[in-house]
Amino acid sequence: MTRRVVYTRGGAPADVLTVIEEPEPVAPERGQVLIRTTAFPVHPGDLHLIEAGPGDAVDPVTPGIEATGVVEAIGPGTRVAPGVEVGVRVTVFPQPGSWAQRLVADAEAVVAVPEELPDEVAAQMLANPLTAVMLRREAQEHLAFGYDGCLVQTAAGSSVGRLVTGVSQFHNFALVNIVRSERGAAELRKRFPDVPVVSTEHPGWADEVRKAAGGRPVSVAFDAIGGKMTRSLMDILAPGGKLVSYGMIAEDPISVHASTLVSKSLTLRGKNIISGWPSEASPERRASDIATAKQIALALKDQFDVAATYGLDEVPDAVEHAVQPGKVGTVLVRTW
Repeated sequence: MTRRVVYTRGGAPADVLTVIEEPEPVAPERGQVLIRTTAFPVHPGDLHLIEAGPGDAVDPVTPGIEATGVVEAIGPGTRVAPGVEVGVRVTVFPQPGSWAQRLVADAEAVVAVPEELPDEVAAQMLANPLTAVMLRREAQEHLAFGYDGCLVQTAAGSSVGRLVTGVSQFHNFALVNIVRSERGAAELRKRFPDVPVVSTEHPGWADEVRKAAGGRPVSVAFDAIGGKMTRSLMDILAPGGKLVSYGMIAEDPISVHASTLVSKSLTLRGKNIISGWPSEASPERRASDIATAKQIALALKDQFDVAATYGLDEVPDAVEHAVQPGKVGTVLVRTW
């Protein structure tokens, strides 16, 4: 028998999630890989999907998009990524229904894990680094950014935010980090002493961001929060600037008058790594991005903090911890 996390209606994850036991999956077919998972991360996007629905599911739905484990079988005639074979550690992404002890995964989503990476990093090796890769590409597509423009990002102390900072330092991007508290700012300064950090606790934080930019125009902003923060960032952006929204921490909607966009010729883009990256990227770009994600995981493995690790029977506690303010790192769930 094997176990997986399921829900049959939308709502608060801690209230609607449960663990069921069922027979082990049948042998994988062509194009599939059977994986015995060892751990999976609790991503904010996972929780948003659980809250949103379904209203009433006929069959139980298993959440999750990413997990790490060991290959148990490969379907006949299946083409797999380099290094993927029976007995090898792998990570899967994007793989719906990854919160389970065993997965029959799409072979295209299965990636071999470098030996140097522990399971704690392997479990979050793709989603967050690929998000950082996606965001870096958005910044580099801005015509002025590579010359004198500055980048700002909210939620800079998050798992993705720390990776964006590391990648920006590698590429010598001018960056100003924005966090919600002075405590978070102090923590981030310890990690990246050469990158300015501004806390929105201060009433004049927007002016502090402009000052920290050192006279450079703020060309690009990455926003994981939304709501009123998005409007504030648009005020900070230089004419012709670009704002990339990729998160939904704030509950209030984005409210922007058309004159703000038109008068400054701003670009507002929404990006979603779960659906956007697989559909927008060619097979060659996906392979290149995955290779880059591995490099990020190897080079910045100290930035893959684990906030806490829970067992499969402790999923309600895990999802509640995942949304705690001030949490540093990703919450992981061990499946065995």
